[in-house]
Amino acid sequence: MIKIDIVSDTVCPWCFIGKRRLERALEEKGAEPKVFIGWRPFQLNPGMPAEGMDRKDYLVAKFGGEQGAQRVYENIRLAGESEGIEFNFNAVGRTPNTINSHRLIDRAGQDGKQDTVVEALFQAYFQDGQNIGDIDVLVDIGAAGGLDADATRAYLESDEDLERIRGEDAMARRMGVQGVPCFILNQKITVSGAQDPQVFLQAIAQVEAELGPEEPAPAEQA
Repeated sequence: MIKIDIVSDTVCPWCFIGKRRLERALEEKGAEPKVFIGWRPFQLNPGMPAEGMDRKDYLVAKFGGEQGAQRVYENIRLAGESEGIEFNFNAVGRTPNTINSHRLIDRAGQDGKQDTVVEALFQAYFQDGQNIGDIDVLVDIGAAGGLDADATRAYLESDEDLERIRGEDAMARRMGVQGVPCFILNQKITVSGAQDPQVFLQAIAQVEAELGPEEPAPAEQA
C-alpha cells in the first residue's frame, strides 16, 4: 500500500486543482496499488484573525488590490477549468481563518470521511462563496459528509485538538513545506505543487520500486 499525505489549506485554490490532478492520476493507475490518502493541515494565513477578514481588505493586503488579484486568479481560473472546476471567486465575501476547517477534516478522518469533507469544503468556499470559518457552515458541511451534527458542533465549539492541529502546521513548516499543496508519498518522496497527473504517476512508480514485492506496507495513520 502507498500512503499519500496531502499538506494543504482549505482556502488554497491550487490545492483543489492538485486534488483533481491526483485523482486523475490514480484513475489512470487503476486499482493497484492500494492508496491511502491523509489530509494534513497548513495555514496560508496563520495570523488571520479568528473572525476572518473582509475579502476586499484581504486582496488589498495580499495583492495590492482587486486588479492585482484578478491577474493572479485568472490563471487559477483557467487551470481550474481544465480540471472541471468552476471557481467563483466573486462569490467569496470573506477570507476565513482556516483552523476550524482543519479540525473538521481531522475529525472526519476518524470516520474515514476526510476526502468527502475536504471536497465539500473546497466546493463550499470556491464555488458557493460560503464562510468556512463559521462554525454553523462547518457543521452543515460535516453533516452533509456523514458526521453527526451535534457532536461536530460540540467539538468545534471546544478547544479539543486545537493545539495539536496548530502543531502539525508548525511541523510541516519545520519539515521545509513552504507552500501547498505538498504531496508526501510513504514519507519518502515529495511532490510539490499541483503537478500534472504524469508527475504523480512517476512518483508512485518510484515508491513501488522502492517498496519491492516483499517490503511490508506502511501502517495507516488516522
